[in-house]
Amino acid sequence: MVSNNKDSVQHVEGGLGHDLATEKVDTVGTVLAGQVHDMSLEDRAAALSLAQQADPGLEPFSWRMFTFTLIVLVCCMCSGDNGFDGTVMSSVNSMSQYQEYFNLKGKASSTGIIFGMYTVGQVVAFFPSSYLPDKVGRRWSMFCGNVVLMTGALVTCFATSMSMFIAGRFLTGLGCTTASTSAKSYMSEITSPASRGRWMGLLNSFYYVGQLIASGIAIPFGYRTDNWAWRSPILLQAAPAIINVAFVLLLPESPRWLYSRGQKERAVSILTKLHSRDMDPHSPLIQLEIQEIEANISTSGADKRWWDFRAIFNSAGNRYRFGLCAIVSIWGQLSGNGLITYFLPVLLLQAGITDSNRQRVLNFVNSITSFAGALSGTAIVDKVGRRKLFLTAEICCVCGMAIVAGLLSDAGPQNAMRANAGISFIFLFMVLFSFGITPLQALYPAEVLAFENRAKGLALQGWVTNAVSLINTFGLPSALAALTWKTYLIFMVWDIVGVITIYWLVVETKQLSLEDVDEVFMAPNPKKRSFELAKLARERAKRDQESRAAVSVRHEL
Repeated sequence: MVSNNKDSVQHVEGGLGHDLATEKVDTVGTVLAGQVHDMSLEDRAAALSLAQQADPGLEPFSWRMFTFTLIVLVCCMCSGDNGFDGTVMSSVNSMSQYQEYFNLKGKASSTGIIFGMYTVGQVVAFFPSSYLPDKVGRRWSMFCGNVVLMTGALVTCFATSMSMFIAGRFLTGLGCTTASTSAKSYMSEITSPASRGRWMGLLNSFYYVGQLIASGIAIPFGYRTDNWAWRSPILLQAAPAIINVAFVLLLPESPRWLYSRGQKERAVSILTKLHSRDMDPHSPLIQLEIQEIEANISTSGADKRWWDFRAIFNSAGNRYRFGLCAIVSIWGQLSGNGLITYFLPVLLLQAGITDSNRQRVLNFVNSITSFAGALSGTAIVDKVGRRKLFLTAEICCVCGMAIVAGLLSDAGPQNAMRANAGISFIFLFMVLFSFGITPLQALYPAEVLAFENRAKGLALQGWVTNAVSLINTFGLPSALAALTWKTYLIFMVWDIVGVITIYWLVVETKQLSLEDVDEVFMAPNPKKRSFELAKLARERAKRDQESRAAVSVRHEL
């Protein structure tokens, strides 16, 4: 059976070299008609490459691509929510109006509870995040999460007591995490293998859009003398959630979720609208995707049992998958980025920047440069690959922490030029981190998890992320106070551990369908298997380029 498929693939390859239009039906009939589940992973990768040539997807500047971009942007609001919170609360906490209203001056413990309650909400969000996306669908889960977030923002904004303020913070964390986890599942399942990296990278990069808005509005509102100086930024935290709630139910549901619920016709229709250039359900690309979904999604899988987490750990392959999610969580939080994101004003103060207005402006500049880095990494993640981008970024983090530690250390005379150089390298560090790791934080876990484990696995990964971030929240203030510039050296050593870990364990998932990723982890050595497929993809791309060049020469002659 497999050998017949190989012959079919070779036949299609030859046909594509002549006339795509005339070979289209033959491609469906010989390669994709009920035979995908019998094909080897190499043949499926080859068939996917050929199918993408036959049906390259939506036209870049067409109305359908514009519509698809709007779908993505609605989902990106969930990531914008997440970026908004930490920055807006840091800004609000620096306002004397807020401090006086709640009588917080000198009460570090109360401030810690206020910041920590958001994290408590994120931890509790594990339960709805693992249940709702599989039970009611990805869209409704985003909707519910953002409604809770909006409620939390309103309660916090109009709080008249500290208990009311803390309750609002809890609801904000609960809703934000529920919505963002659902958005990751949804985006990974509606995007095609060829462009999934770019769209998923954009999703996580919108963290900085929220951060930009929060840090930007804090500057003018900080000059107000009434309580709306702190109430207004908190109220505006609901803005991304309002956009998502207004439009998310108008979006198509995840075709993979629909198929798992027995709604095959709707799944095919949505895939056709989102992935096929000619909206042809018999396109080789659509047929291949549907048959891979049929072969890999069970209508009675663990995703139907909200209490069943066994599938995440019931095999070596699934344990490997979640281990990779944990790697993204750990070094996505502890590469030194948390040191800068949460405590930039403290770092600026240690570097000699004492003016609070200048600190807020520099915080805004950091958001802009970090966002630029994240967008740059997003643009190339599908071309460079996940593993190479992750490894390069972590090496840069090692170098960045070492350089900043040297510039801010007490060795040698301190002067304004040296302090400014230290600040510049802090900003450059965040650009490089955002370039290589930010696009992967949403993309890579959603890719490596199997469909039946995706919602639960992402929720569990969220727990790991929040547990790790507690080190940033509660450990870093003490470390900075006691160790000052030596804190950077600790992160440098930890980043070296990260480089080694990524090099030995992280697999490549570039240009693979979500179902093909499943088979990578069934191999005895998933990393080696992913390298074999990456090599196959490079060789095929080279042959395709040579073939197109030869056809072009023949046409010129």
